[in-house]
Amino acid sequence: MSPFGIVLVPAIITLAVTILRLVGELNGWSPALFDPEAGGGGAIVGIAWLVPIFGIYFAWKLYHSGNLSASYRTLGFGALGLAAFVVIAFGGSMLFGLDPNQVSLASLVVTILAALVGLGIAYAGSPVLGKTLVVYGLAARIPVILVMLLAILGNWGTHYDVVPPGFPEMGAFSKWFLIGVVPQLTIWMGYTVVLGAIFGGVALLIAERRRAAVRTA
Repeated sequence: MSPFGIVLVPAIITLAVTILRLVGELNGWSPALFDPEAGGGGAIVGIAWLVPIFGIYFAWKLYHSGNLSASYRTLGFGALGLAAFVVIAFGGSMLFGLDPNQVSLASLVVTILAALVGLGIAYAGSPVLGKTLVVYGLAARIPVILVMLLAILGNWGTHYDVVPPGFPEMGAFSKWFLIGVVPQLTIWMGYTVVLGAIFGGVALLIAERRRAAVRTA
């Protein structure tokens, strides 16, 4: 089963959610649903919440198509990737004396490193699922990068272009590269692969248990 084929429908759904969120923020709809603040992580409408769902979906489809076997390896490496991210992110912040409430180039570098290490570990646990999650991550995040460019150039006042407190003044393209391109292709890709592997790993174990129950019935 091709990663592109399995990712197509989830990618379309994710794009629709991205567009819906942008429209909601531009029109000042409920902040609980469409948080326009920097980061916007608390909004109910957002593509980050889709990762666990599609992690389960991808694992389930790959398993039942015979492309992926069930084992604790997928879940275990996903959890190990998450642990590595936490240790590196917090350990690096403490080592370099970084303020978690202050945005800086150093804190961004540490977070990126943590995300990439976590991604690599989770991917190694199940390359078939990992490849699918990478393709999905790119399909989900590239449109966001493009939306962020337009939002920054247009100064739309959405979470796609608003920067955190303490962010240094810079030109539009430099700002887009630092808060758009780099985080979307590193931190959020790590988030997608690690979290997708964890939930996908759980789905694999459930699927295998159900299959075993049917065999013994």
